Amino acid sequence: MDQLKPRPANSTPLTPLGFLERAATVYGDCPSIVYNTTTYTWSQTHRRCLQLASSLVSHGIKRGHVVSVLAPNVPAMYELHFAVPMAGAILNTINIRLDARTISVLLVHSESKLIFVDILSLPLILEAICLLPPNYTEHPLLVIITDDEVPSTPSSVTVDFRETYEGMVEKGDPRFDWVRPASEWDPIVLNYTSGTTSSPKGVVHCHRGIFIAATNSVLDWSLPNQPVFLWTLPMFHGNGWTYTWAMAAVGGINICVRKFDAPVIYGLIQRHGATHICGAPVVLNMLTNSPNSEEKPLKNPVHFLTAGSPPPAVVLSKAESLGFVVSHGYGLTETAGVVVSCAWKPGWNRLPATERARLKGRQGVKTVGLTQVDVVDPKTGVSVKRDGSSLGEIVLAGGSVMLGYLKDPVGTSRSMREDGWFYTGDVGVIHTDGYLEIKDRSKDVIISGGENLSSVEVEAMLYTNPAVDEAAVVARPDEFWGETPCAFVSLKNGLSRKPTEKEIMEFCRDRLPHYMVPKTVVLKDELPKTSTGKIQKFVLREIAKAMGSSRASRL
Repeated sequence: MDQLKPRPANSTPLTPLGFLERAATVYGDCPSIVYNTTTYTWSQTHRRCLQLASSLVSHGIKRGHVVSVLAPNVPAMYELHFAVPMAGAILNTINIRLDARTISVLLVHSESKLIFVDILSLPLILEAICLLPPNYTEHPLLVIITDDEVPSTPSSVTVDFRETYEGMVEKGDPRFDWVRPASEWDPIVLNYTSGTTSSPKGVVHCHRGIFIAATNSVLDWSLPNQPVFLWTLPMFHGNGWTYTWAMAAVGGINICVRKFDAPVIYGLIQRHGATHICGAPVVLNMLTNSPNSEEKPLKNPVHFLTAGSPPPAVVLSKAESLGFVVSHGYGLTETAGVVVSCAWKPGWNRLPATERARLKGRQGVKTVGLTQVDVVDPKTGVSVKRDGSSLGEIVLAGGSVMLGYLKDPVGTSRSMREDGWFYTGDVGVIHTDGYLEIKDRSKDVIISGGENLSSVEVEAMLYTNPAVDEAAVVARPDEFWGETPCAFVSLKNGLSRKPTEKEIMEFCRDRLPHYMVPKTVVLKDELPKTSTGKIQKFVLREIAKAMGSSRASRL
C-alpha cells in the first residue's frame, strides 16, 4: 500500500468543461439550445465554444484573465460558460439590473480584460465605462451580442465595434486545443454577491468546486438524461446555480428566454414540453397568479426548484394544483449552488396541505455533494441543540465552497475560519429530525425577488440625503417579492422643508438599482436605540412585520 500514490493518470484536474465534450459525443445530434427560431445541437454548441475560445486567445486573453459578460438568458450567455474558461480565462457574469456606477466599480475591481455585452445593455455598459477612474488605462475590449429579436443597435448609441459575438465565433478555429486547467484549483468563475460599491465581494470558484457543484445539482434534483430545462433563472445569478454546466452533463435541452413573462413561460412549457425550471419564490408566485394558470393545469408535471425565502403555503398549494412539483433548497454565491435541500419523504404526502407546506418551507439537509452542515454558537463553535428553537449560525464544509473573496484576505479569513467551517452569516435552527431551517440573517441581507441586497448599502445611500439624520433598513414581508426593503428614517432638525416619504424613495431610485430602492419609507422622530446608542434593528423588524405585506398595502 505504501507504494501506491497519485499519478498523472489518476490525478487529472477535475473540470466541468469536459461535460461539453462528452455531450457532443453522446448527444451530438440532439438539441442543446433553443431560442426563438434558432436551434443548436450539442455538436454545434461544442464547436461554437471551441471557435469562440480560439478567438479569445487570438485577442490576447491569457490564463487567469477575467472576461465579463452583461447579457440575459440568450444562447451566447450559455455558450460563454464554456468558451471563456476553455480559453483559460475566468468568467465574470454581471447582473444586468445593476446601475452603471456599480458596474464600473466591478470592472475596476475584477480588472476585466474583455466584456461581452448584449445589445440592449449597450447604453448601460458605455455609461459604466465613462465612469471608470481617469487613471484606469486598460479599458476592456467590448464585444457586442446581437439578436434578431431586438433592433441591431439602440438609436441613442453611435459606436463602432471592432468585434461582434458571431464574428468571433466565425473567425475561431473549430479544432482549437482548449486550455485545460493546470490545476483543478485554478479559478473558473468570479461572481459578485450583491454589487456592493464600497467593498465589492467577488466570490472566486475553482474548476474542482464547480465540477462538484454541477454534479451535485444533477444528483440532488435527480435529473434524468435529456431534461427540457426552461431558463427562468438568470444565468448571471450564481451561474444559474451551476445548471449551465449540469445541463451538458445530462444532455439537456436549454430553452432560452430573454426576459421573464408568465404568459410567454406557459407558452414555452407547452410548446417544448419543459420538464424543469429554477427560480426564486417570486417567479413561482408570478406563474401561479398569471391568468394563464386559470385556463387548465399543465399537461405534464414540471419540476420547479426554488431557493431563498421559503414560498408561502398558499403559493405552494396553488402551484401543486397546477402541476408544478416544487422542491426547496438553500445555497449561496459562495457555495456555487444549492447545498442544502428539503429532501422529501414519501410519508409526508399523506399530510394535510398546510403541514406539507410547512415542511417544504424548511431548507432541509445537506446534499450529497456537501461534506457537512451544522448550526453552531458563532463564538464557541459548539453545535446548538437539535430542538428546532436553539438559534445559531449556519456553517458549511465541502468541495463546492469558494476559494475566497477576490482581493479580500480579511473577509476570506473571517468567513472561512481555521476550525474548518465556512460561516454563512445566516442564523438558523436544526429540528429534531435533522432538517435545517433559516430564522434570520445576521448580515442583514434582504432577499427580494431572488436578489440579495445589503441593507447597509441602502442605508449608506440614504445618509447621503442632506435631510436625513438617521436611517435603518430592514425586510418587510411582501406577497409578491417575498421581502422588500423598508426604510425607517429620522430627519434633521431645523429643516425649512421636510421631504416626504415619496421624495425619499425617489431620491433612492435615482441612485440605486431599482430592486434595492425601499418600497416603504417610515418617517420617525427618533429611531429606537440600545443604551450604547446602536439602532435596534430587531425592534424595527417587528414593526415592519406587523405592517403586513407591502404589496397588500398598495392594493
